[in-house]
Amino acid sequence: QVQLVESGGGLVQPGGSLRLSCAASGFTFSTYTMSWFRQAPGKERELVATITSASGSTNYADSVKGRFTISRDNAKNTVSLQMNSLKPEDTAVYYCNAKRIVNHWGKGTLVTVSS
Repeated sequence: QVQLVESGGGLVQPGGSLRLSCAASGFTFSTYTMSWFRQAPGKERELVATITSASGSTNYADSVKGRFTISRDNAKNTVSLQMNSLKPEDTAVYYCNAKRIVNHWGKGTLVTVSS
């Protein structure tokens, strides 16, 4: 059974940092493209960052480029999102996503950026 479990969310002040992690199980992690999405209150879910399975190439939403870094550890079946210089508009539930032919989703972790 596929499981994606996010952790690391919380309350942080503007300008601060958080590191989100996603622990994956139940599938061949190294063969899946992994992504982080987020959904703010009243808004559509949006793609934040992606890292491919083969080359580990990364791609970011314009709104987070230069501030967020996605990484993966295929030995530990984890994908992480390092978030720096956080802004109030980064407040959202962050979801881990695994995709090869179908999409798999975690339940999300809440990030709140507020003073």
